[in-house]
Amino acid sequence: MNESIHKYMKVGIIHFMAYPSTMKGEGPIVETVKKIATDDYFDAIELTWIKNPDTRREVKKILEASHMTVAYGSQPRHLTTGLNINDLDEKGREKALETLIEGIDEAYELGAVGFAFLSGKYEEDKKEEAYQALLESTRELCAYAKQKGNMKIVHEIFDYDIDKKSLIGPASLALRYAEDIKKDYDNFGLMVDLSHLPLVRETAEQAILPIKEHIVHAHMGNCVVKDPSLPAYGDAHPRFGFPNSENDVDELIEYLRVLMKIGFLNEKNPPIVSFEVKPFGDEDSDVVIANAKRVLNRAWALL
Repeated sequence: MNESIHKYMKVGIIHFMAYPSTMKGEGPIVETVKKIATDDYFDAIELTWIKNPDTRREVKKILEASHMTVAYGSQPRHLTTGLNINDLDEKGREKALETLIEGIDEAYELGAVGFAFLSGKYEEDKKEEAYQALLESTRELCAYAKQKGNMKIVHEIFDYDIDKKSLIGPASLALRYAEDIKKDYDNFGLMVDLSHLPLVRETAEQAILPIKEHIVHAHMGNCVVKDPSLPAYGDAHPRFGFPNSENDVDELIEYLRVLMKIGFLNEKNPPIVSFEVKPFGDEDSDVVIANAKRVLNRAWALL
């Protein structure tokens, strides 16, 4: 593409993945948010919980001055605590829901336009019961968010049998889920992630085309699935071109091509498309971020 990538998308980055020491809501949050906010390559930033109210206020000031679009990823609230939004134990489900409700409040405080979450683990013989629990929780999230404003509630599609083992899941089930929720709530959408496509054994077209009407957010990343013994196996989001990994320039080109084909990437209302990359071992966060920018620049040039 000869035209600027920023014409068709808001290029974002997931702060808590790029700087994983902040993932539990603590650590050098202000310093690293400021580092991203001063990099004009990025139009958007995705944050997660920030436990200290004073830190949250300081981050909000940076964001208000930055002219960046803000989104909120609640996934660490569950992935670091073991909570499950489709828990068949009602007390467990309510506890998982409670922390996401807190996250919605925090997301509104930070000025976020979207609130992302994921479904939890499930047992195959109780899959339908887990699905119904997920519907109940999602409807509660959508209703709560709608009372407070216009922020989107966004479900990120994960793997169902390799790493996170989330209920949602393949594109077919994601479609059913979105259609069921949107019968009652128009503030809901789905998120696709390039790094999860090999994990669910779907091509870009297989993962995206069935749910094209419901996609509101996208991630760009990488994974390793060839062998469980390999470094960064599973949903570890290593840098592009990581040894034995699945995604690099060519795969990103195809992903962007399909997103362009369905009109998701567009000039009138450019969506957030964020890097989800994480340093592996002793890799430097800033070098991994630079890697991602170079890969996207190359993919866009060849699109």
